[in-house]
Amino acid sequence: MTNDVKPPEIILIGGVSGSGKTTVGTLLAERLGWDYAEADDFHSPENIAKMRSGVPLTDADRMPWLRAIGVWMDERIRAGEPGVVTCSALKRTYRDVLLDGRTDRVGLVLLDGDRDTIAARMRQRKGHFFKPELLDSQFADYERPGPDEDVLTVPVEETPDEIVDRIRTALHLSAGDGPPTRGSS
Repeated sequence: MTNDVKPPEIILIGGVSGSGKTTVGTLLAERLGWDYAEADDFHSPENIAKMRSGVPLTDADRMPWLRAIGVWMDERIRAGEPGVVTCSALKRTYRDVLLDGRTDRVGLVLLDGDRDTIAARMRQRKGHFFKPELLDSQFADYERPGPDEDVLTVPVEETPDEIVDRIRTALHLSAGDGPPTRGSS
């Protein structure tokens, strides 16, 4: 008997700034042998300038960014090359944009934690353009997934290794896992 659980082709790691998306995303991609893309690299120079100056992004600011991440995921899926990408995915509407037409191919993981834990982590970060005082705006926007959303929520209090292990187990991923080659059954 074969296992009929199909692992996702793309893993999208979400959460507020400071939740560990980059750390977990890079570690997961490394363990799987998949490519990794950092959400910050998809921001426009204007968005980065706003955040650097302490101005929260609006939904209008975020939409081109979300669409650019979607394009990256589509390119990976079309090429048959699995990948891990980060994105805050704070609101249900953002998650809907990111998963539009991709729900059976993208595994969404949200790193979830309380404000104090994440704020303490942010104070330890050096050189990131995101101002720690913007954390409140992220928590104000953050909508925890509803029961009708297919989202794996993982507590940030665990170590990065434990989080990666939890993701791999929950999403049925092994090192070297990827989408089936074209023409295979």
